[in-house]
Amino acid sequence: MVAGLARRFGDLDVAEEATAEAFLAAAERWPREGVPANPAGWLATTATRKAIDRLRRESQRDAKHQAARIIYDDTPPEPTGPVEDDRLRLLFTCCHPALALEARVALTLRLVGGLTVPEIARAFLVRETTMARRITRAKAKIKAAHIPYRVPSADDIRERLAGVLAVVYLVFNEGYLASEGDHPVRVELTDEAIRLGRLLRTLLPDDGEVAGLLALMLLTDARRPARVSRTGELVTLDEQDRGAWDRSLIAEASALIRERIEVVAAGGDPPGRYQLQAAINAVHTDAPSARDTDWSTIVALYGRMVLLDPSPIVRLNRAVAVAEVDGPGVALAEIDRLAEVLDGYHAFHAARADLLRRLGRSGESRAAYDRAIGLAGNPAERAYLTRRRDQLAG
Repeated sequence: MVAGLARRFGDLDVAEEATAEAFLAAAERWPREGVPANPAGWLATTATRKAIDRLRRESQRDAKHQAARIIYDDTPPEPTGPVEDDRLRLLFTCCHPALALEARVALTLRLVGGLTVPEIARAFLVRETTMARRITRAKAKIKAAHIPYRVPSADDIRERLAGVLAVVYLVFNEGYLASEGDHPVRVELTDEAIRLGRLLRTLLPDDGEVAGLLALMLLTDARRPARVSRTGELVTLDEQDRGAWDRSLIAEASALIRERIEVVAAGGDPPGRYQLQAAINAVHTDAPSARDTDWSTIVALYGRMVLLDPSPIVRLNRAVAVAEVDGPGVALAEIDRLAEVLDGYHAFHAARADLLRRLGRSGESRAAYDRAIGLAGNPAERAYLTRRRDQLAG
């Protein structure tokens, strides 16, 4: 709804405020009057009227006054162009090159993904106040620069694709293992991210990274039925019931990966980070059991990823794989080099705790688990980490 109003009225603040007022009106009226036959239509109509009312109140500004009369305007609408979905259109609009990449991702997570500022801050590993300022500045820049809410051209779509893919993946990750709240998995976010991924695939069928991201999300989501136990505890990959994995999603992802392998073999562009991540997940999925996982291939794939994206988190993930090939001591040495930049990241301390446990250093492992538990926002992760800590000897 926010996306549709932003496209129509060209103002993010108006779109967000009108949407919030429409839901508030529904909360007040529906319990008394009953839910209308078409709830979505009622909300959309109410939000549109709220937006028009606000713009009319500001009618001394000619541009706003013109926008307020849009509902009565007989002028044919602009062609929708290659992007037919309002939410996908808003993604591309917010990924305008005038905004810094981090601002594009944060703003669209807020508007399209519906994430709160604390959730987005956790995804970016920054303070809430920093993220709030970033989103506010992004909105202000859009308004000050008069960035239009219109359909991007085909060239613009490709120029903005990296930011859009980053947004979709962060929305998926927040849904797959929610950073906070009582629900470890937010299916509405994972489903929305996959839906957007499929739309992007339809829009850009020859783009390798679009295919790679969709395959990555499908393979990850395929494991969701086995991801959380009945008691609400995270189940790690090596402990999951592989028979519970969604084979239809795995088949869809595998077809995408095979397609990209054939393209690369025929001289196409080398795989990017999403294709490499999809390949890593495919190695896990192809293994009949955790014991049979080809860790050497995973380490090699992470090595290629580090060349493309030498971020601390990629290096952390590579070190975890190195532990399965060269042992926990080698991996711990690699992880400890990341301590300064990843000290506020719970997964860093969780990985370190496990390696220390395997090395028999129970006291240090317990301290690392305590730190990871304190930083983890997801209840399923906290439950898992607490159990692992309590199982330590001594």
